[in-house]
Amino acid sequence: MDPINIIAEFYDPDSKGYRLLVQHGRQVAGKALTIALKMPHCNPDLNFIQEAAMLHDIGVFMTHSPDLGYNGGYPYVCHGYLGRKILEEWGLPLHALVCERHVGVGITAEEIKQHHLPLPVRDMVPVSIEEKIICFADKFFSKNGNMDAKEKSTEEILSNLKRYGHDKVECFQEWIQMFM
Repeated sequence: MDPINIIAEFYDPDSKGYRLLVQHGRQVAGKALTIALKMPHCNPDLNFIQEAAMLHDIGVFMTHSPDLGYNGGYPYVCHGYLGRKILEEWGLPLHALVCERHVGVGITAEEIKQHHLPLPVRDMVPVSIEEKIICFADKFFSKNGNMDAKEKSTEEILSNLKRYGHDKVECFQEWIQMFM
């Protein structure tokens, strides 16, 4: 399976949105694979990590994020569960779960209800080691309209997570201990 071929089914390869998605996917895949290679005791599936990291944001074209080149009708927070739907239709259920579970450091059903998020009410939290590695790696790279490839520091990430609650900061700190 070639993730680029799947991406090309939904994105014009000449578009800003395509270039941004592929660049971001490569950044996340690179960092995720570097982390996974340091963890042979956990037996992570390297091929799966590479594929799923490339595809984790495939649903973003369905969101309204014009500065990123996406003109869909959904709020950005929906891109994870929308990506899940896409990849399930492609017969990739485990890749689909990465899409849904990578947003933030995961979103619980309780948080969805409490904050009235426009998401299906279910836990969307990374479970497998591969999901956690990809979610962690994703936090180091932002998609932005300038195609900025700069990696964020852990301090920047922790500072950004504070607005979502102390539990999100604690989760990321646990991942720092696990993965770095």
